[in-house]
Amino acid sequence: MIRALCLGWLALLALQGCSRPVPDPDTSHELVVSVPYGPASFYLDSEGNPTGYTHDLVQAFAAKNNWTVKWLQTEAYSKLIDSLRGQESHFIAANLIPASVDELRLLPGPMLFETRVVVLTRHPIPRIRNLADLAKLKIGVALGAGHISLLESAKRKYPKLQWVVLEDIFPEGLLAKLDEGEFDAVVVNEQDFDLARNQYPALRIAYELSRAQPVVWALPHGIKKSLLAKLNRFFIEARRDGTLEQLYERYYGHVKRLEPADAEGILNRRLAVLPRFHAHFREAQEQTALDWRLLAAIGYQESKWDPYATSATGVRGLMMLTGETADRMGITDRLDARQSIIGGAKYLILLKDALPDRIPEPDRTWLALAAYNQGIGHLEDARRIAQAKGMNPDSWGDVKQALPLLARGGYENVTKYGYARGGEAVIFVESIRNYYDILLRLEKEHRPLLTAARKP
Repeated sequence: MIRALCLGWLALLALQGCSRPVPDPDTSHELVVSVPYGPASFYLDSEGNPTGYTHDLVQAFAAKNNWTVKWLQTEAYSKLIDSLRGQESHFIAANLIPASVDELRLLPGPMLFETRVVVLTRHPIPRIRNLADLAKLKIGVALGAGHISLLESAKRKYPKLQWVVLEDIFPEGLLAKLDEGEFDAVVVNEQDFDLARNQYPALRIAYELSRAQPVVWALPHGIKKSLLAKLNRFFIEARRDGTLEQLYERYYGHVKRLEPADAEGILNRRLAVLPRFHAHFREAQEQTALDWRLLAAIGYQESKWDPYATSATGVRGLMMLTGETADRMGITDRLDARQSIIGGAKYLILLKDALPDRIPEPDRTWLALAAYNQGIGHLEDARRIAQAKGMNPDSWGDVKQALPLLARGGYENVTKYGYARGGEAVIFVESIRNYYDILLRLEKEHRPLLTAARKP
């Protein structure tokens, strides 16, 4: 039944579309790319601008060749294939494993990174030691994801293994069905789960179906040799100059920082506590143009949205400001939630303004958050260490490697402010990034009629 379903679907690939083939980008100066809409590849940020790991990588490839990019977005594997079958796009930019590309009868592109294929279950996790334990579960798997062939290989070892194939569904849909109890387990690439694990804290990895697999894009067999050569050359250069590593860090570097209990905590308090402070966070956005959900993420990391929080070191309030910082921001009562939130937002703006103008977003925000935690002086010391070690002092991915070194000594020749618990700043920033991701997915953006004329 499953094999017939796959073959019937794949037979459609042999049909030729009636539309006119997309012109070569060297002629049209436009690269047309089919892309799945979702957090692992392509989505809209808080300003409504397209972003995502795949988006940025494709844009870098196109810019290298002086092309613009036309995006064909879809929410189903079959529509991705239709775009190539109809010769409407040049390739599929999705996080696919080679087995998926084979299943779709396409050509794999260069490797982006590697990921395991895993079986997810809900907490409490059923004990899965072998295929016999796995066979006791109702398993969901997506057609076109390349996981059916892995399950079929496992079934040859244990014939009782069975699964349910779902058409036109991406990993995000599978995770939702598992979380809602429609299945006992689902099969996904670990990397896809990483980006959504904080949204589903009850889900856990219970079994490794395969070791690390290359993640690739999919190309048609009739791809022009010149385009394929340019794509291969771009990936070689992007791996050599650090572009791939930097983009991976930007979108995946923080996703495993939170424990499930941390994610569950903000999900619960988002409903029970956060609404009391919506107006204050949105007012702070109106005054600073910082996304209110980022400010709320900072507030959660600092105090769990407790306006009366006080630490042993004397920082107080929802945004946990020192007395000195409160005075600088004009705050008369640190325990007043509105004052604390607006003061914290203005302080973050001050820290962003203190950084060199050349530092782009989102690194600028992450570096400013590290300064929010440790002070601008210690951040500058970490940037000096990064530079001394041949790294990029304007990149959060590099500076976060240097921050823990502030506690080890040995860099007195390049630092000015001495010892600091720089590792705490890394945890602080990466936790906020995760909380911000959660709030971006679940909370609506705020679009005031008038907003301060600043960059977010």
